[in-house]
Amino acid sequence: MEHEPAIAVLGGTGDQGLGLAYRWATAGLPVMIGSRDPQRAADAAAGIGLGVIGGGNEDVAAQCDVALVAVPWAAHEQLLHGLRQELAGKVVIDCVNPLGFDKQGAYALPVEEGSAAQQAQALLPESTVVGAFHHVSAVLLQDRELAAVPAMDVLVLGDDREATDAVQRLADRVAGLRGVYGGRLRNCGQVEAFTANLISINRRYKSHAGVRITDLP
Repeated sequence: MEHEPAIAVLGGTGDQGLGLAYRWATAGLPVMIGSRDPQRAADAAAGIGLGVIGGGNEDVAAQCDVALVAVPWAAHEQLLHGLRQELAGKVVIDCVNPLGFDKQGAYALPVEEGSAAQQAQALLPESTVVGAFHHVSAVLLQDRELAAVPAMDVLVLGDDREATDAVQRLADRVAGLRGVYGGRLRNCGQVEAFTANLISINRRYKSHAGVRITDLP
């Protein structure tokens, strides 16, 4: 039997992290939730059940095969700056969207490196960073009345074919989602920024819209 990758959700006490942790655990994957506060992570894991465990970000990063970065943009650089050693040699999935908010709604923030994913790769040169899961509603992921989220695609971006294939498979493990290769890591900027458009759509139509790519086999 193929080894199931152990996934560490860093910053996993937020809505997006909790939602993906729940869906992966439901699919039978070993999941760990990380937080700056280990007790908070343990409480969040207990709330999910399904064998999920919680601990400090450093501890779960050291134990995982794959890490998902799910912190707010303001905490992104600080978190990854301290995890270079723990995440060396591992696939790191970045789903962070650098967004600002004002009276007109959400808007994309400039990132010196080009995107959150590219910043992560610069901070983690010994890891393989893949951008994914930017456009999946945390509300739908956490809704336990839904056996599957509504059909939508997860754009997966990266420079290593083996890594992007692995992340596509992780997307496929969430019922209702499909992983779709979306290009090189340098193209993550517009994918992250598009989340601002989705937020505007969802506010106008009171929905939880995602992305679906047409004309694929």
